[in-house]
Amino acid sequence: QVQLVQSGGGLLQAGGSLRLSCAASGRTFSSYAMGWFRQAPGKEREFVAALAFSGSGGSTYYHDSVKGRFTISRDDAKNTVYLQMNSLKPEDTAVYYCAAKLGVGYFSESYYIRPRIYDYWGQGAQVTVSS
Repeated sequence: QVQLVQSGGGLLQAGGSLRLSCAASGRTFSSYAMGWFRQAPGKEREFVAALAFSGSGGSTYYHDSVKGRFTISRDDAKNTVYLQMNSLKPEDTAVYYCAAKLGVGYFSESYYIRPRIYDYWGQGAQVTVSS
């Protein structure tokens, strides 16, 4: 069983920056693909960013709306994945969730953007961006 504990949400003005963290328990963190999703009120959970399995080179994928503004990264020594969010916009307001998928192999972006492939989820962190 893996537990994901998130931190770093908050309230800030448009144009600001924020870093979300997601710390995982367990000794096989490096074997997990990691994803970030978000859900705004009244909307479905939306893919934000993902780090592919390390065996496939650890490729990164981003939703078009956050490309160039958000960066996903991981520190396997700390069992932690990060989402650095810059140039935040009011439409980025949502609850952000990290997710983990244990596995190996090469998969395309279309695999990682689906919430249902992930085995474990963090508790969520509210990010509110005011205009």
